[in-house]
Amino acid sequence: MHNYPNFEGGKVFTKFKLQMQHLYNLFCESKAEVLTFGCKKHQAMQKIILGLGILLSISAFAQKTDSKLEKEITEAIKGFNGDIGIYAKDLKTGKTVAINADTVFPTASVVKVPILLGITHKIMSGQYTYDSTISYDTAFLYPGEDVLGEFRQGGKIRIKKLIMLMLTTSDNTASLWLQALSGGGTRINEIMDSLGYHHTRVNSRTPGREANRTEYGWGQTTPREIAALMESIYRSKLYTPAACETMMRSLGRNFWDEEAALSQIPPYIQVFSKNGAVNTTRNEILLVNAPHRPYILSIFTKNNKDQSWRTSNEAWTLTRKISALLWQYFEPGDKWIKP
Repeated sequence: MHNYPNFEGGKVFTKFKLQMQHLYNLFCESKAEVLTFGCKKHQAMQKIILGLGILLSISAFAQKTDSKLEKEITEAIKGFNGDIGIYAKDLKTGKTVAINADTVFPTASVVKVPILLGITHKIMSGQYTYDSTISYDTAFLYPGEDVLGEFRQGGKIRIKKLIMLMLTTSDNTASLWLQALSGGGTRINEIMDSLGYHHTRVNSRTPGREANRTEYGWGQTTPREIAALMESIYRSKLYTPAACETMMRSLGRNFWDEEAALSQIPPYIQVFSKNGAVNTTRNEILLVNAPHRPYILSIFTKNNKDQSWRTSNEAWTLTRKISALLWQYFEPGDKWIKP
């Protein structure tokens, strides 16, 4: 249930049904000279006017949901063998679709967006610059196919190249290194909390979050919250406009553009994105700078039955379907046809 403003004292409360029933009763009894609770007619009418104002505000809030798109997405995800959360937002009108958007999901590599904010915070504070050169320590090695994993102990690299590797190729070794340079998961979580992102957390190598790591892996977030974070960067609401511009440029160079949502956007359209995948989870957050109606799509899954790594994976297939649906919905005049 959503929270609505209580204009008596400015507090927020959730007793929506009771309040609406009370306002309805006031309206129905307005013709009476004296209402049952002892107020005179003009006093009652003042309350009714205030109540109608609340109703209009709530009505305006309700209209922020894109009912048509919500229906199409709901139909598209029927039968999915797993848990799914979706948050989509038209950045021009503000209308949204939220399906399990406040459910906590594992981030997989989407955790690298909070890490980006963490290292940017260090740069903004003057502790590093983007051109700072640092020496590699094999303690940050994340076994796999990462480029940085081929580095030797003591190898030199600039921070901006680490950021590029973390976001472009999703290099896990670079990400662990940047997490440490940011002050660790605890510091990044403090930054998330200070910005109002109370469900977005780094769990890996973060003291006190072992249980969270067991449940969610490296990090956790909600579809709505990571979308809000991405929008804040897009609208230059974090740190400085220059810092946001640099972060957006970094988020616009995703190497992994074949399996999921990004693959359904024309190559001539600017997209800022990060995806992540582990066996039972496939996630993607992307902000599509569409020419007429830019939008955000945040789609997260967990407990997936299909744990394969083929392009035909059920979650990836569904993600492509939803992404194509949104592109056609927001840019119906575009003639691009995916080859």
